Amino acid sequence: MRLITSDRRALTAFAAGTLVLSLALLLGVARAADDRTYVMKITLGTINDAPHQFAKNYAAAVERDSGGRIKVEVYPASQLGSIPRQIEGVQFGAIQCAVLPPEFYVGVDERFEVMTAPGLVDSLEDGQRLAADPAVLKLMLGLGADKGLHGVGLFMSVPSAIISRSPIRHLADFKSKKIRIFASQFQSVAIERLGATPVAMTLADVLPALQQGAVDGAIAAVTIFANMHYQDAAKYVTETNQPAVFLIIEISQKWFDSLPADLQQIVQKDAAIAAVEINPTARELLAKARKGWLESGGELISLPRDEQAAMMSTLASVGEDVAKMKPPVRTALQVVKDAAERAR
Repeated sequence: MRLITSDRRALTAFAAGTLVLSLALLLGVARAADDRTYVMKITLGTINDAPHQFAKNYAAAVERDSGGRIKVEVYPASQLGSIPRQIEGVQFGAIQCAVLPPEFYVGVDERFEVMTAPGLVDSLEDGQRLAADPAVLKLMLGLGADKGLHGVGLFMSVPSAIISRSPIRHLADFKSKKIRIFASQFQSVAIERLGATPVAMTLADVLPALQQGAVDGAIAAVTIFANMHYQDAAKYVTETNQPAVFLIIEISQKWFDSLPADLQQIVQKDAAIAAVEINPTARELLAKARKGWLESGGELISLPRDEQAAMMSTLASVGEDVAKMKPPVRTALQVVKDAAERAR
């Protein structure tokens, strides 16, 4: 049956109306997707120190710049589990961001540990310049890209120190002690060269290990010892200043890929800015922690100048010796060492 002209006009109008309605619905869905709120959980192992302050600064910047489309929750002091569990959480997308020392990621890629090679930097200021070097950032932030990680920032938090149940005033005092280290072959070889036994351990286990005598000492930082009240377990801190403690900011690649492009840019940009802006705060927090440690009854010890120099001479070749049988690690270490020379 032929349609009369009025019928054709009615069908045309109906089709046009349906198209407009469909477009409106599609635009509404797109707008709703753009307005979706994303949750970003930031995990870290410490509290009331530079990494914690970085996390709070980063959270505030992301919420502000996203107009509230990203809601950020900060979980310090390993509230979301041990460090290995935190890393797994980021890889699988259950946790969106981690602020941790890169050497804890050695199970993902051995090159993560190159920042903990002894002798890279002589001061916090040198380390902060090293962390901002473009070649170092390109190397470190690119690691783990095929394992669910998306690096967005790097900074030096503190020089490390060794807390001990009995004082370490001389190199000879290292002999036969069991010392907690990060999960790094650079650290294990360094401690062995000083005559001690390295024990790899996550931060959450350190205080009970000291209290129970499972270890005689531990590598960490004065900011951790003071802020987490270690003085009841051990009051002696030897400021070896080696190795430097860097923090890398890793985003879950799975979560990052789920973000609209504008939010991806915000997450990356704000991390890079916050990693630089934390530098003066890190210096202030270290000075405050040193003062607080002394006021709480702890002791800060420096090796005699000649013994500090002897220690550095003993540790000078650790990086090369560890890396020589691992070509990718050796190449990465050379990138970092070249940048360290530029940072001095």
